[in-house]
Amino acid sequence: MSYKNTSCPLISLALLLISSHVLAIDLQPNDIVAPAPGRTAVTISYVNAQNNNLYVNNVPTGTSPNLESNLGLFRLGHTYTIGSLPAVSYVQTGGGTLSPDGSLSAFPASQGMTDTTIATAIWPYANQATRTYLGIAAYLSLPTGEYSNTKAFNLGSNRYSQALQVGYQRPISNSIDAAFAFDTVWYGANSQCAAACSSLINLQLTQKPLYSTQIGPIYRINQTYTVAATYVYVTGGETAFNGVERNNTVVTQRYFVSGVAHTSIGRFMLQYGNDLATMNGFMESRRLVLRFTKAF
Repeated sequence: MSYKNTSCPLISLALLLISSHVLAIDLQPNDIVAPAPGRTAVTISYVNAQNNNLYVNNVPTGTSPNLESNLGLFRLGHTYTIGSLPAVSYVQTGGGTLSPDGSLSAFPASQGMTDTTIATAIWPYANQATRTYLGIAAYLSLPTGEYSNTKAFNLGSNRYSQALQVGYQRPISNSIDAAFAFDTVWYGANSQCAAACSSLINLQLTQKPLYSTQIGPIYRINQTYTVAATYVYVTGGETAFNGVERNNTVVTQRYFVSGVAHTSIGRFMLQYGNDLATMNGFMESRRLVLRFTKAF
């Protein structure tokens, strides 16, 4: 089946924003630390992201895109044991807006529900005395988000995805830990990709696995405050329309810094970051995350 490709690469790269930043699995400070069993936690998050540049094979397109997302996320999790091993499961969903502006102002915004994520993690090794942990997590993303094949930009992806992540954390001094994680995301097909695939008819969008590595220090100032810095390298994720590869492999470097406060009413986290470099797709100029977690 043939398709019509527009003269601007903007549309065919639109889905890279979803795959490279929403589905790369950022770990928060001490997420690799094994939790105590028998606890339920509720997490409410606000995420604001701004994208102001678009690259094709390391070259800026020269346009002035402005793509901003504002998300409210809700997560419900519970900790337990599998045999003698610590474990946790959670479900996360939410809603928000994805707003094109600047050179993208002709495209409609997306408002509604986000895709839903179900995750389970288990710790094959957890030594609280030595502050050393090895955890493995599996993620399943469900296509519950707002999606229209007539829109180039959507909150939802209209496809399933699965991910596997391995994380390791150990001390490097009395108050500083080093955290390392690697994850791979595998994508299902979206058979209703029209506007986002530069087509007047539905095409089948497929995508190769996306690989992410993150590393950074975690500094515990005292029992209340913790700060952390993380460097992330993302690669892979080339897309294809009806089996025709698009030569748009993601290669992105980014960072984020986090501050955490453990208080009597719950845990507060403030996080800020942006892309350092990207080869294909939108470059994120700002990502701000506010998160509150209450455990019972």
